[in-house]
Amino acid sequence: MLMSDSKNYAARGVSADKSEVHEAIKHLSKGLYPSAFCKILPDVVGKDDSYCNIMHADTAGTKTSLAYIYWKETGDLSVWKGVTQDAIVMNIDDMGCVGCVSNIVLSSTIGRNKLLIPGEVIKTIINFSQEFTDTMRSYGVDIQLAGGETADVGDIVRTIDIGFTTFARMKRAELIINNMQDKDVIVGFSSHGQATYETNYNGGTGSNGLTSARHDVFHHQYRDKYPESFSPEMPKELSYSGSKILTDNLTIDGVGEIPIGQLVLSPTRSYLPLLSAILKEKIPVSGIIHCTGGGQTKVLKFISNKKVIKKPSALRAPLFSLIEEESGTSRKEMYQVFNMGHRLEIYCKESYAQQLMDIAAEFKIESAVIGHVEDADKNEVLIEDETGTYHYE
Repeated sequence: MLMSDSKNYAARGVSADKSEVHEAIKHLSKGLYPSAFCKILPDVVGKDDSYCNIMHADTAGTKTSLAYIYWKETGDLSVWKGVTQDAIVMNIDDMGCVGCVSNIVLSSTIGRNKLLIPGEVIKTIINFSQEFTDTMRSYGVDIQLAGGETADVGDIVRTIDIGFTTFARMKRAELIINNMQDKDVIVGFSSHGQATYETNYNGGTGSNGLTSARHDVFHHQYRDKYPESFSPEMPKELSYSGSKILTDNLTIDGVGEIPIGQLVLSPTRSYLPLLSAILKEKIPVSGIIHCTGGGQTKVLKFISNKKVIKKPSALRAPLFSLIEEESGTSRKEMYQVFNMGHRLEIYCKESYAQQLMDIAAEFKIESAVIGHVEDADKNEVLIEDETGTYHYE
């Protein structure tokens, strides 16, 4: 029962809202369209005012630390495929939120401690990058690999850091710029289950909140066995303070028992095949949000004088109930740290909601109308569930 407030999260050296980062960049240009989910730049490549450039960079975050432990415990190299997908998806799905779903250039940046991470791990990461892009291409999402950099930097990286940078050039007329309107409904798309293009059940964690998930859920034996997997500055009582072993099972209704380690390490689902299909139908949407950093409150950064009211319980993933129970985290903070079961939401008029959900069903992605938008004097999010109503500004 450790993580009862954001102070514990900060004590682990991480931030759910990245307030210091946002403070540092607040005076920088927000690009051509400040309310867009990604920064949109002028077309410096083609010098054509009808086009724009989009560039994005992200990593798998601290999820690689748990992958490292799982690999050391089991010898299963495939876990590195999952965190490679995490890093790629954290880039391409952000770009998808502005309508960029193809013709993307992808470059990797990997920093490793060579004394702990051997060449076979690097080979697995690089080979899976090609495997993942091949799969996406079969769904109409063209991603081209442009190589990258792998650096041996054991002095500054305790195990491994996996990151990617993406670039695309697209027509401005095809951009999706967030402009949520009064009476819009919110269609949420599940982050868990098994989509048609996934090979296993996905626990839905994504790549956010993993510092909390791994330390609050898993047993202190990993603290002593793998000190290289966490910061030595972290208070001892906050490191690996849960009760679970990686191979303990969680029963998922309709699926069966799955090891908790596998559930937490489920690769971040890409929604690009779904978004590509939706955009081809030219369904009018007023906003697309990737619920990553900030969880279910992410939309606060992209609205103007609006109140967003959500009732997301219909899509909650079983894994988050386990994390909440193990950690003692308040439900309010759970919504700020984790996607809680849906990591993509699309804002549109109610008349288009069923069409969006029908397309999702074709990919076996569960979806539901989980909220709506109202005009307001300020920006706020209200989340309602069986435990209460939670307010965010």
